Amino acid sequence: MAKGIGIEKQVSQEIEQFQSLYDTVIEFFVTYSFQILGALLIIALGWYVSKKLAKYVERICRKYELDVTLTKYLGNIVRLFIFVAAVIIALGKVGISITPFVAAIGAASLGAGLALQGMLANYGAGLSIILTRPFAVGNTITVEGVSGVVEDIQLGYTLLATEDGELITIPNKHIIGEVLVNSFEYKIVESTVGIDYKDDPKLAVAAIEEVLSAFDPKEISMELKSQIGIKGFGDFALEIEYRYWAATKTYFEVQYRVNMAIYEAFKVRGITIPFPTHNLVRKA
Repeated sequence: MAKGIGIEKQVSQEIEQFQSLYDTVIEFFVTYSFQILGALLIIALGWYVSKKLAKYVERICRKYELDVTLTKYLGNIVRLFIFVAAVIIALGKVGISITPFVAAIGAASLGAGLALQGMLANYGAGLSIILTRPFAVGNTITVEGVSGVVEDIQLGYTLLATEDGELITIPNKHIIGEVLVNSFEYKIVESTVGIDYKDDPKLAVAAIEEVLSAFDPKEISMELKSQIGIKGFGDFALEIEYRYWAATKTYFEVQYRVNMAIYEAFKVRGITIPFPTHNLVRKA
């Protein structure tokens, strides 16, 4: 009998606890139902407005032909800013203090900034490259001894391609603030060939000019004028230097073909490429 009374008392206490919880929940929704509904509406409206404004910003950027990467970056920034602002307003609407959240976000941002300062430096440099446009996709750049054709420009890095099919990834922080050479679609070739002092240097210069002019303009630039002339007077040869602009994607291939063509042109014209000789005198 006593056991039955104990069970009834326990059940009665559980019912009272459930009733109390139920009353609390009902009171909360009665008191804050409009605030919660308003908060949800604010978040939904913020999400909608952020998407619309982001698309509008991207459309404006495309209208003025801004860089694709910069266009997407600005669109994402606008979308994130509007949505975060809507969430903060919604939290305040339901009576949740946002001060601790702001403090926590600030501390987290400081820690993340210290941990990711290298990455952030790359992103900052990438944004500077996109805004100032010191080079574009398809240009040939040389920086810190590395050279190649620009394949892609991202916020964190720039991708270069070489004639050998290699892809070189350069962190953007190593580009901004360094000496940067942009030769667009071409690279300068500087070579020297020696001829015998008995030969006519004008004939040699004319032969080299003829060789260079015979190449496809896509391989050797005709707009960027070649330079040919006497560079120096060696002990065994008259040094003729020739400079021309070769397409970066076939730089070495063109250089080798030009040298072979010059050798054959000299051979046809009887121009001698001398080599060092020494007379040995035998003492009696």
